[in-house]
Amino acid sequence: MAYGAHVAGRTRWGWLRDRRLGEQELVDRGIRVLEELGRDDPLWPGQLATLAALVLYLALPEALTIGPGWPLPVAETAVLATLVIATRGGREAARRREIAIGLVLVAAVANLLSLSLLTHYLLRGGHVGGADLLDGGVLIWATSLLLFAVLYWELDRGGPRRGAAKRPPVAPDLLFSQMTASRYAAPAWKPGFADYLYVSLTNQTAFSPTDTMPLTPRVKALMGVQGVAALITTGVIVARAVNLLG
Repeated sequence: MAYGAHVAGRTRWGWLRDRRLGEQELVDRGIRVLEELGRDDPLWPGQLATLAALVLYLALPEALTIGPGWPLPVAETAVLATLVIATRGGREAARRREIAIGLVLVAAVANLLSLSLLTHYLLRGGHVGGADLLDGGVLIWATSLLLFAVLYWELDRGGPRRGAAKRPPVAPDLLFSQMTASRYAAPAWKPGFADYLYVSLTNQTAFSPTDTMPLTPRVKALMGVQGVAALITTGVIVARAVNLLG
């Protein structure tokens, strides 16, 4: 299937939005079954991953947060709980996806600020035990892994609750290997949360895409930010922590 075509929006801010695929584009891409682009994922894996990331952020030392470390995760947990209640029983809450993406983006920015604070502290010659450095680096690394996985999961193909039979199909943001190796993949294969978690893991450990390629500017930007943050975490913080432990 010709998924590799450029799919960015044509308006100034079009790259931030899902881009709908017209009938002719579906034909040109060789997509004969709309279900190939639809998604109907359960919401609980992403919600659980977001909650786990907030708990990890709460465990960070106060020196690595701007102000007290508890208000942000507590407030975001309240919003997350509201979304869970609103979508219980498989119901679709109005603007659920937009609120969820905004919630995760705020948490991701806060985590990046924690990384910058720790890096700044180290470069200024702060004295701290190697174990403390290692703990802080691992917490930031794990939080980033979960939050970016949720972002990819929420953005790709219009989000986890995007039934192509009910809504116009949108262009995919990620090119999975199963999408090009149709001989070996199940018919009408769809990615699940585990696939997006794997994408986040490989991007964070290799500092670049591996077997899954980004197709849209918004996901390319996210993967770039995640890769740079992981490189800083691993190269500057964890390496120095191991040095101190030795």
